[in-house]
Amino acid sequence: MTKKRFMLLASLMLVLSIFLAACSGDDKADGNKDKGKDGGKDNASETDKGDDNKAELDFPLEVSNDAEPMEDGEMTIAMVAAEPFEGTLNRNFYSGTYDAEILGYFDEGLLDTDGDYLITNNGAATYELSEDNKTMKLTIKDNVNWHDGEPVKTTDLLYSYELLGHPDYAGNRYDFNIENVEGMPAYHEGKTKEISGIKIIDDKNMEFHFTEASPSILSGFWSYATPRHHVGDIMTGETTIKELESSDKIRVNPIGFGPYKIEKIVPGESVLYARNDDYWRGKPALKSIVQKVVSPATIVESMKNGDVDLASIPADQYLTVKDVDNIELLADIDYAYTYIGFKQGKWDAAKKENVTDPDAKMASKELRQAMWYAMDNATIGEKLYHGLRFPGTSLIIPVFESFHDESIEGRPYDPEKAKQLLEDAGFKDTDGDGFREDQNGEKLVINFASMSGGETAEPIAKAYMQNWADVGLKVELVDGRLHDFNAFYDMVENDDPKIDIYQGAWGTGSDPDPSGLYGRKASFNYTRWTSEENDKLLKDGTSEKAFDLDYRKEVYDKWQELMFDEVPVAPTVYRYALTGVNNRVVNYTMDPGSDLRLYEMGVSE
Repeated sequence: MTKKRFMLLASLMLVLSIFLAACSGDDKADGNKDKGKDGGKDNASETDKGDDNKAELDFPLEVSNDAEPMEDGEMTIAMVAAEPFEGTLNRNFYSGTYDAEILGYFDEGLLDTDGDYLITNNGAATYELSEDNKTMKLTIKDNVNWHDGEPVKTTDLLYSYELLGHPDYAGNRYDFNIENVEGMPAYHEGKTKEISGIKIIDDKNMEFHFTEASPSILSGFWSYATPRHHVGDIMTGETTIKELESSDKIRVNPIGFGPYKIEKIVPGESVLYARNDDYWRGKPALKSIVQKVVSPATIVESMKNGDVDLASIPADQYLTVKDVDNIELLADIDYAYTYIGFKQGKWDAAKKENVTDPDAKMASKELRQAMWYAMDNATIGEKLYHGLRFPGTSLIIPVFESFHDESIEGRPYDPEKAKQLLEDAGFKDTDGDGFREDQNGEKLVINFASMSGGETAEPIAKAYMQNWADVGLKVELVDGRLHDFNAFYDMVENDDPKIDIYQGAWGTGSDPDPSGLYGRKASFNYTRWTSEENDKLLKDGTSEKAFDLDYRKEVYDKWQELMFDEVPVAPTVYRYALTGVNNRVVNYTMDPGSDLRLYEMGVSE
């Protein structure tokens, strides 16, 4: 089995480079953030084999309607969300899965990727890599133009790197692949105004020089250009990073060079796209697309009534939608997992790194291990998600078949083992109230943040809290309630002291390198847990030696064992992504091996 990628909308939820945060479009109650590049997944029927925890599910990956798309068709696509989308519509600055969905229609990378997520020459640009894997020459193809008619230039791709590496950049994408460009650390630290490792030859040709030869160059290269002429130039003082991130050029009238261009945005509610007749691949099949926010509670009814042509379906509504006549259900294993994160420190904005507090409430790894053993994830996946979720075992998910360590079985539900771990670590009920005190004999109340959303959000939070109570741990919801997507992540990202643990979810992106989520300098490392062994293993996994697949697997096996033992986060469930498609839709697929492209998607009537 090979690691493959989504070719159409299903892939757009997992967009960005290896830092970003997020996940699948269904069940925003899981607390999804978008992490990285255009995502992908393995074929569901193949990955079902050999996993006792996994439901045997058999869904098609492509619509059965094989008619020709009608001329000037129109589609309505749902953004299934319980709250407005944020609207930061720029690859360098966005962080949430909703904005990722929008970006996927009007913007794309210059380099395409193949079924194994390795960059290819089939996109809007081609590349050549030197024999020592340290120099890349990139050439933009003809007729690749921004939506305002201006040609996409090499200086536009340079501009993305100037933004990502700028000392004032406060986003989440300054990762190994960015820092690995020669001269980037000096630029990032404000010691120079130029990035020495990026050479502009002319408007269509440029060179990148890398400090280290790394396999992540092939799977994590950042090829998203930024229209310098449109958004304004920070390098000349025309604008600033802060002004750019909040400007109308990003939030109201953004442009890209993808198959559709934004015609109108109703903030937080909907986007109207018009066909980009100048799209470099050819004329898109659809004349227009309306993308609108639809509540998880009403999405099935909207699809049943024909108001929506395409939507992610919350897993908790599978039984409601599976027999609807005018809808075809597609599904595949998602490049995502849900987890419980244990806060253990703070983000140091000055040093731009995570700082672990050894005296944090959740500093005991035995406490973290016990809380994982106490969670009945198998029952949640089966009963609340109808088998569309199955227990998570490791932080490198099964779809990365070359690197997922199958020998790690996770921590299956075992409350007795959880109790024993807590007893041995000194968490005892000393006052007889049924709840354990901490290791110093003080009252222990663990504050839990979780997201509102679909019908399963509250039952899941309550189930986990009861699981933990059953082993003597008093866990309470932060502010006594669930929080919406934006408020939840504001608190988590800003290390709100009210939060001890939280339920989140990651879309992993297509690069198996986990440093963008768990590295010392990764702002997405929301638990703020760090260790020197973690630093070493993450560095080894992207080293030149890691071009050897066996060596890289050995490194990542050690890393998975470390994370299994330390439990900075406890993976709870892996997932199937379920998509509902109106029977009139053609040329839509979730099959990562398909040659279909987004611009070919259409309707037959």
